[in-house]
Amino acid sequence: MLTVEGLNQRYGGSHILRGVSFEAPPGEVTVLLGRNGVGKTTLLKTLMGLVPAASGRVTFLGQELSRAPSHRRVQAGIGYVPQGREIFPRLTVEENLRMGLASLPGGARVPDRVFELFPALRTMLRRRGGDLSGGQQQQLAIARALAMRPRLLILDEPTEGIQPSVIQEIERVIRALAAEGSMAILLVEQYYEFARSLAGRYLVMQRGEIVRRGEGSAMERDGVRGLLAL
Repeated sequence: MLTVEGLNQRYGGSHILRGVSFEAPPGEVTVLLGRNGVGKTTLLKTLMGLVPAASGRVTFLGQELSRAPSHRRVQAGIGYVPQGREIFPRLTVEENLRMGLASLPGGARVPDRVFELFPALRTMLRRRGGDLSGGQQQQLAIARALAMRPRLLILDEPTEGIQPSVIQEIERVIRALAAEGSMAILLVEQYYEFARSLAGRYLVMQRGEIVRRGEGSAMERDGVRGLLAL
């Protein structure tokens, strides 16, 4: 579904991404791990067209998107939940969800599936996003991305600053989405146990490069935890 080949990205004179290549297949969670500052968020922003790639290819559902603007990538079916959530605090929950429909034809409605996955949001539609707890805001950010019916969902550290009960809810949702089989999920995460519990396959990044990859079930055997502690 998503194929990344030889992706390079530079900030000024710094070489941030160095020949990154991987695939994210449907029906599976591909987990990207690494310590702070190794280029994970830059990779996601490059995939979304928020920062330009110096070279390399990004292909999604057979479409070449390497030079496409961000709105084209969203229209192609890529949903993005950025680190820090970035909901609109002065808009209501309903208005935030409707922002997720911007890439769809006029008259599109928030899918019922969104409220099946996050039933609490249905009771909060009139509340402003800024009045929600951090965990509720994270659920809203994921729901907003799901409203546009993505074929690829990109999540940047969804457990950051979230209470354990909501982490469990988010894990349940990600697992349910992967089990449906039609969506690819790319998850960037620092919380090792959360990542290991969901990973169909894993990637470990150091200094802008993928240095280890494998099946999620092999993360302990492959010593992934130790790589993150270095």
